[in-house]
Amino acid sequence: MIHGETRARTGLTTFLLASSALVWASAVIVMGILAYYVSLDYRGTHLIYSLVIAVLTSAFFPLAFFLVISPGFILLFNLIFSYLWLVVVTFIASDWSSSKNDKLLTVEAFSFIAFFFLFFNIIYDWHYGFFRPEVRRAVV
Repeated sequence: MIHGETRARTGLTTFLLASSALVWASAVIVMGILAYYVSLDYRGTHLIYSLVIAVLTSAFFPLAFFLVISPGFILLFNLIFSYLWLVVVTFIASDWSSSKNDKLLTVEAFSFIAFFFLFFNIIYDWHYGFFRPEVRRAVV
């Protein structure tokens, strides 16, 4: 088996599949908690922005599970979402780091997990797609 060989069903390597699943699960958790706070009439631009990014990630990130995509396309997808999640992490950390509320601290933790694994998706995909041409030729 070639290092980095793609899985026939998903189009992703095992690491990218597991990492993308963690990003999606973190986004769903963040989305659920933030939607709960919006339903309680908590308002604010940072809260709404974070909720929108969590919803977009929950809606569009499963495409990375099921589509066989070239390494450059999935790298662009990960770059865009990692930047969006970096902004979410900074907004949430600036607003709720000193909070005593466990739900808000959970949102902060899971938003960081989503950003962290998106960052590793970028590093892994960059290495896999651009620095290992023999693997890319074997897959294509």
